Amino acid sequence: MKLIVGLGNPGKQYEKTRHNIGFMVIDAYVNYHKGQWVSKSKFKAEVCQIDDVIFIKPQTFMNLSGESVQTVKNFYKIETRDILVISDDIDLEFGTVRVRQDGGDGGHNGLKSIIEHIGSDFWRLRIGVANELRQKIEASDFVLNNFSANELEQINANLNKLTDLITGFIQNKPEAKSFMLQGRNQDPGN
Repeated sequence: MKLIVGLGNPGKQYEKTRHNIGFMVIDAYVNYHKGQWVSKSKFKAEVCQIDDVIFIKPQTFMNLSGESVQTVKNFYKIETRDILVISDDIDLEFGTVRVRQDGGDGGHNGLKSIIEHIGSDFWRLRIGVANELRQKIEASDFVLNNFSANELEQINANLNKLTDLITGFIQNKPEAKSFMLQGRNQDPGN
């Protein structure tokens, strides 16, 4: 059994924010595979099971994501190395994608919470969201700002490439890698 975690914040007001790219990617995968999200209060998450893979979107808000991940991990007896967490990364240029196992939280409060609850031996799919605006405002404000229309267009155009990484993980072919999404853009506009 595997666990795929998309990080984000619950609520309509956060849907298109940089912090919610984990939700965007996991939604794309689940929608493509005709899965259905179910709210599970005992897991503090929206949950979808497709075959022997559990997908979750923690509903705890970012800083407490580890509570949800730990509860699901323990309930299904999932090994830490069989967990993939999808998150934004404000230290990576917009469109940069990094996949790796283990490591620190990189200043990301969602990853920090998960590490505190289950350790660090899980896989990460980090998607860079930094642009010129990043240097002009506080990190907490930056990640809660919406993507620009051009950024959203580029993300949507690359969702297949991002969901292919989930497929590779599920098929026991995870591989550390770093690459740029096609058609990346430097436009910081909102």
